[in-house]
Amino acid sequence: MKIHEYQAKRLMAARGIAVPEGRVATTPEEAVAAVRPLVEASGSPVVVVKSQIHAGGRGKGRFKEHADLGGVTVVTDGIQGGVEAAEAKVRSLAEQMLGSTLVTIQTGPEGKAVNRLYVEQGVAIARELYLSVVLDRATGRNLMMASTEGGTEIEEVAAETPEKILRETIDPAVGLADFQARRLALGLGLEGDALKNGVRFMKALAAFASDLDTDLIEINPLVVTESGDVMALDGKMGFDDNALARHPDVAELRDETEENAAELEAKEFGLSFIKLDGSIGCLVNGAGLAMATMDTIKQVGGEPANFLDVGGGATTENVTAAFKIITRDPNVKGIFVNIFGGIMKCDTIADGVVAAVKEVGLQVPLVVRLEGTNVELGKKIIDESGLNVVSATDMKDGAQKIVEAAR
Repeated sequence: MKIHEYQAKRLMAARGIAVPEGRVATTPEEAVAAVRPLVEASGSPVVVVKSQIHAGGRGKGRFKEHADLGGVTVVTDGIQGGVEAAEAKVRSLAEQMLGSTLVTIQTGPEGKAVNRLYVEQGVAIARELYLSVVLDRATGRNLMMASTEGGTEIEEVAAETPEKILRETIDPAVGLADFQARRLALGLGLEGDALKNGVRFMKALAAFASDLDTDLIEINPLVVTESGDVMALDGKMGFDDNALARHPDVAELRDETEENAAELEAKEFGLSFIKLDGSIGCLVNGAGLAMATMDTIKQVGGEPANFLDVGGGATTENVTAAFKIITRDPNVKGIFVNIFGGIMKCDTIADGVVAAVKEVGLQVPLVVRLEGTNVELGKKIIDESGLNVVSATDMKDGAQKIVEAAR
């Protein structure tokens, strides 16, 4: 589960992690009302207006409706014109940004609608750094990464100058050790007050990640101010869905308007579904088989349109719902049903597929491979349904047939 920047910063501030002061706004009036208190609190006439969507690259992104406007704008009008000038600029920005569609490198060309803004105080920045805590699934431990290349996409740094990324694996029993935090801080070139504040920040962030079961915290940039303070100027967070039951306060922060509608619908039916960018829809039982199915589709020259695991205890209704979700995707040019019946019986899958096709129709090729419990009954249901279905003898045969048919 992802949350917005303003929500991430509230969580960090509650745990003593330094962040600039800011206020969320859903209307131009709320955005304007945030300016004066922020200017008075910071003593700086500069404020920043930030679009709130679940995607990175907002600063470099552009609005479809306003090609010259980015998702993050620093308002300096108050330097010459005072608070009134800053308020006027913020009003103009809010009127353009709210309700418009922001396209970034992470949203894809369709972009995302901006329904919230975060108006934040300006900060006197001396340096911009990068800091993150990510769950390393290979070791089952959190990994803290830092770089002097703050404000730059970390993927670019990893590809072009990987030596500039510092790493420390965090022992879950003891947390980020003092020597590890100090090693990272020194590697970033921090000294004096900034060194002490940086060590304190890193240890607090590592504890935060462990306590709240995050799978990603990314702060880009982490800034050192002219006075030597270290604070999070940005904050991207993702949480382990399986741990949300332990954190009801975090679960309440979910913004379903930012999530894929098909994935939300799938959850209601107990389906594991992830939207991908390919053209071959997949309906499979079992996460391992689903991964193998996607790999096989790619091996024979296709691209999967989704990951969809109906699980072992799915009913005909669940399978029907899964089929509807797949066929609703306009990018899908063919569907591959790949079932190995164990707990999930082949006839249940067959009944679901037949029911779904009769209800929503079949506009694209369909290949079905059934094997395992009640396989003969399942094949009989498909054969006697009158549907235009291609049968496959095994997984690779099915993948080849659906990729060819989709072309």
